[in-house]
Amino acid sequence: MRGHCILSHGFESGPDATKVTALADAAEHLGWTHDRPDYTDLDARREASELGDVPARLERLLGLAKAAASRGPLVLAGSSLGAWISGRVSLQLPVAGLFLMAPPIQLGPAPRLEAADVPTSVIHGWHDELIPANDVVEWARARNARLLLVDDSHRLSAHVDDSADAFAALLRSLGRRGE
Repeated sequence: MRGHCILSHGFESGPDATKVTALADAAEHLGWTHDRPDYTDLDARREASELGDVPARLERLLGLAKAAASRGPLVLAGSSLGAWISGRVSLQLPVAGLFLMAPPIQLGPAPRLEAADVPTSVIHGWHDELIPANDVVEWARARNARLLLVDDSHRLSAHVDDSADAFAALLRSLGRRGE
């Protein structure tokens, strides 16, 4: 076993979403275990905010991450809101790496996206209708993150394979660091 990944889906998506499933397959192929938490019950809590219960999402991911810390190196990955919570949780416990798809640099009144200073890979669509690509470029540049910009929208639906390939590259690079 190489380590453990927690793959967080985006808002109004689910743990069996296409991108998260592709990341899980890539992790398994490389010998990493994974969890795909289900946040759909929290997303449905519209009384909390237009994005559901974000604090409860953070707590759920933090609890899973703490429990997974004993399984070896931990990588947090997420899409959109899942990317934002992955970054925030990475500040609260040791992680080996981050993989962020369509990360919201600014999430309404919440703090800007922050993340641990660990190897980070980002994939983002040039034509993302929710999160300007230039904001992501500047965020990634400040962190020296690996960044893949693709001809796609926020959902990255035309680049699922590219997302899985970039995630696999991150996991392989982390495996080389530990050898």
